[in-house]
Amino acid sequence: MSDEITSASRNVFADLGRPDAAERQTKTRLAMAINGILAERKLKQIEAARLLSIPQPRVSSLARYRLNDFSVEKLMEFLTLLDQD
Repeated sequence: MSDEITSASRNVFADLGRPDAAERQTKTRLAMAINGILAERKLKQIEAARLLSIPQPRVSSLARYRLNDFSVEKLMEFLTLLDQD
């Protein structure tokens, strides 16, 4: 076992060696904002689905940060639908 300490970057995905680290971090930050707003408004997933014009299972994926099927653009569109600039 090594006692070496490695300094981390500000992007966990880069630290894990992901080639798409910047995009993953952007998606995660957008999803955090969206999920925070949905929680603050106390919306059920079915209500959020109607508001965002997506099926409820996609809201579930968003809530669980399974973001592979979401583009940065789509996540930004969700923020616009939630009255965010």
